Amino acid sequence: MTIPSPTEVVRAWEEAVNARNETRLLALSDPEIEIVGPRGSVRGHAVLTDWLGRAGLRFETRRRFARGAEVVHEQVGRWHDLDTGAVVSEVPIASHYRVEGERVVYVARYDELSTALGRAGLEEGQGVG
Repeated sequence: MTIPSPTEVVRAWEEAVNARNETRLLALSDPEIEIVGPRGSVRGHAVLTDWLGRAGLRFETRRRFARGAEVVHEQVGRWHDLDTGAVVSEVPIASHYRVEGERVVYVARYDELSTALGRAGLEEGQGVG
């Protein structure tokens, strides 16, 4: 059996978020996943489940960067009304992930790609397909 690369794990994680597939998202997330956003840092599956249920976020990834366990995606984040599906906000974001084994253990959202790359110890020249 082939172990997926960190990039493959992150792609699957984002697909689970976009599909609002809680079961798949939790399977791809460490039970003590650290989630960092504009309001600070929190941990665990319970917080992740709550976030998935209320955020209405979908990722459109434009570029990917990776080295080892560190993965950064340059994206457009679209927040949708959970009742109508209408887009209520759309902004450029960058997400920094850390993967251990086959699970995301850390995810942080930033407004600037350069910040995410810096936190991950990556550079723009480390793009991946």
